[in-house]
Amino acid sequence: MNAHNWTQTLRVDSGFRLADVDPNAKPGYSDGKSDGTRDLATGLEKLNELQERLFAQSRAEVAKDAVLLVLQAMDSAGKGGIVRHVVGSVDPQGVELAAFKAPTEEERAHDFLWRIEKRLPAAGFIGVFDRSHYEDVLIGRVRELAPPAEIERRYEAINEFEARVVASGTRIVKVMLHISPDEQKSRLMERLERPDKHWKYNPGDVDERLLWPEYMQAYQTMFDRTSTAAAPWHVIPANAKWYARLAVQELLLAALEDINPQWPLANFDVEAEKKRLKHS
Repeated sequence: MNAHNWTQTLRVDSGFRLADVDPNAKPGYSDGKSDGTRDLATGLEKLNELQERLFAQSRAEVAKDAVLLVLQAMDSAGKGGIVRHVVGSVDPQGVELAAFKAPTEEERAHDFLWRIEKRLPAAGFIGVFDRSHYEDVLIGRVRELAPPAEIERRYEAINEFEARVVASGTRIVKVMLHISPDEQKSRLMERLERPDKHWKYNPGDVDERLLWPEYMQAYQTMFDRTSTAAAPWHVIPANAKWYARLAVQELLLAALEDINPQWPLANFDVEAEKKRLKHS
């Protein structure tokens, strides 16, 4: 299946129900883990070249294109693995990573999108949001951190913001990694059983876990309100880490192939420079 087919298979369209998605499923992919690992390695070669072309093009000419990967998920769903094994495989000079935590006092003094806009990727870059402005309609809704009317306002504010970002030349790839409660329990338990994973464990994860149904409803509402033609959501079953990584890679490939960045032409006489270099 080519990269553009993945975007259609995983895309959130009208009538989508998160409750119908099996976190163990591997939509659009009929091969097993070994084949998936092979295809991931093959795809990384393509991703590397396209990312370098995107970066080179923006350095040599007026180019507006960029890619923004937005990662949302329940805790331990594999966002860090995506950053390391997919995005981390390309030249780091062309990547901008932002991991949004609880807003600071200064950030709370501004609209919720203020800190997000400051971290948008520059032309030629792949930007990654490890959590994002969507926290403000997820945990913000579940934990009642803002009045209902404000949560409602944020959905439309997000749509307007993303439409403007897309119009400026940035492809937005929005991904929700969907794991099951049992898989999350297993991954959190592994963090407790391994001393080298204790640093990744947060006792607050169990508190959020107890609100799983509320979070799933918040995600459903988020999809209903913010999966737009300009910036659609994609839901990736993520119980199998290898599948989730492959799927995200394919979505990034599709975005970069749509941009189709080209190696910039030399702005000097190549043959003349060869002669000068030869005799230097």
